[in-house]
Amino acid sequence: MSQKFVADVGGTNIRVARVTESGVADIKKYMCNDFASIDLAIAQYFSDMPEYSFSQGCIAIACPVLGDQVEMTNHSWAFSQNALRSQLKLDALFVINDFTAVAHSLPVLGEEQVVQIGEGTAKENGNIAVFGPGTGLGVEHITMTSTGWQTLDGEGGHVDFAPVDETDVVVWRHLQSTLGRASAEEVMSGRGLHNIYTALANHASAPVVFTEPAQITDAALNGTCKIAEATLTQFCRIMGSFAGNLALNMATTGGIFIGGGIANRFPEFIQNSDFRARFEAKGQMKHYVKDIPTYLIAEPDHGLLGAAAYLNQNTAS
Repeated sequence: MSQKFVADVGGTNIRVARVTESGVADIKKYMCNDFASIDLAIAQYFSDMPEYSFSQGCIAIACPVLGDQVEMTNHSWAFSQNALRSQLKLDALFVINDFTAVAHSLPVLGEEQVVQIGEGTAKENGNIAVFGPGTGLGVEHITMTSTGWQTLDGEGGHVDFAPVDETDVVVWRHLQSTLGRASAEEVMSGRGLHNIYTALANHASAPVVFTEPAQITDAALNGTCKIAEATLTQFCRIMGSFAGNLALNMATTGGIFIGGGIANRFPEFIQNSDFRARFEAKGQMKHYVKDIPTYLIAEPDHGLLGAAAYLNQNTAS
């Protein structure tokens, strides 16, 4: 019996899995840099799973998907969808934005797979938004239509970063001077953490000690570096303001979800941060957002689950 597969492709890793009746199984993770092209990475998975024959697949990828040619934003991979389907000998192949997949996972996530931050109650079939700091910053909306849930693609991670407090201004000025533009992705991603840290260190005339986002996060959580703590604190504040903007954009009465590979490493820190306060700090529109719930996605395989939901919706069993 032929099988379906799904892949979740970020700027650093590609995770591949087999689709089952209940979700996904046989998940394997590979480093993107270990393969010259995406077909070689997926072929490696097929080779690692010799007992199965795959005929249909869905790839969720961290870049815009606007036509046959796909070019990653934060990695060197580029490919033709038609050529890839032929190379992998598939009957059907779908390539979707990674946050299209994340959005499709939201209707199938249970209460045990999310962590609510603050107050608010979701309205059934209300608009939903999801954003996820990782290698980059993905953003997606999903809305209920007469034919079911429909995602609204976009590149919301690349909107302008809007400073809210004086510390934000310090970060904004650093980004303007070093990059020429301050975008949301440059503060809400792995490098965004490092950008905030560098800005605050420079502002305090302190040495820039850490070079990796994980080092900053560890130092903040361990309480061994005040600037790292301030960095993570500001990161959560910025996420809160951004989430509130998403709520205003589309009346997301179904909730705002945080995905990606960074935020779920420190859920308690987020819970105790100013995230929710900044989410609700919308002046005369505070009443508009205060009842909208915010969640952290705790399910590590939500991208794969969403890709599987999309694939099953668009193919026969």
